[in-house]
Amino acid sequence: MDTPALKAFVMIAEHQSFSLAAEKLFITQPAISKRISGLEQSLHCQLFDRIGRNVVLTESGNALLPRASSILREMEETRRAMSNLSGEVSGALSMGTSHHIGLHRLPIVLRQFTTQYPNVEMDLKFIDSEQAYDLIMQGKLELGVVTLPLSNPSPLKALHIWEDPLSIVVGQDHPLTKMKRLTLQDLSTHTAILPSETTFTRKLVEALFEEQNLNANVSISTNYLETIKMMVSIGLGWSVLPSAMVDNDIKKLIIPGFNVKRDLGVLYHPGHSLSNAAKAMLALLNSHQANNHKVD
Repeated sequence: MDTPALKAFVMIAEHQSFSLAAEKLFITQPAISKRISGLEQSLHCQLFDRIGRNVVLTESGNALLPRASSILREMEETRRAMSNLSGEVSGALSMGTSHHIGLHRLPIVLRQFTTQYPNVEMDLKFIDSEQAYDLIMQGKLELGVVTLPLSNPSPLKALHIWEDPLSIVVGQDHPLTKMKRLTLQDLSTHTAILPSETTFTRKLVEALFEEQNLNANVSISTNYLETIKMMVSIGLGWSVLPSAMVDNDIKKLIIPGFNVKRDLGVLYHPGHSLSNAAKAMLALLNSHQANNHKVD
């Protein structure tokens, strides 16, 4: 079993499409079909059922998938270990981050990193923080610069870099702007627009309401903070957004006792071999953490 064939197999299994997998691997569809045909011949079994445009794993394919993923992960870790022996900071760095962090926190870090290490090929994926956790666990990402989970993310390691204060916000003409002294109970009587229940931010907000035996009246859920801000600005509900996003389109509400923040930082798996590029990025993020503490 050769590595290109296993990569093709795993990619097709993930995307349930020969054409999309070929596109991701930058090869033609006939080339990827040839790889799978060769793999099936060497294993003497069929790995996929083609039902119209749908591609599904056979029983043999389902049995192979975790083994193929493990083999590829071991091969990648071996490549990193051998590459690290030279001490050169080069090659690919696979990293995931959220859109908000990518727009508001990472630019200065990425600018400094690419200046210092021009031979590194950055593979930056914009994904939800929770998805980054899963991909790091699977060995598909080396680092995740994300909203850190509320509890210990073991077996992953977390390095806190930034504090991200949150604000309760509404549109400029929302009825809550007319009230002089607000409470969480006042908020609970109006519709809210919040990220999905799986997100760390949503859990932070709901925990605050639960402390007072209240429920957030969520009418709309989306994980795109810019979309939430737009919907808040046109009066569809209140929300909780990073304070850095507050501008003239929305209004910050002051509620006594509301002092909520997210912890932003980097996640990585200490059991996986990190490339020299990933180690260099960790060191750079560490330096930003130190600078942040000096400012505080």
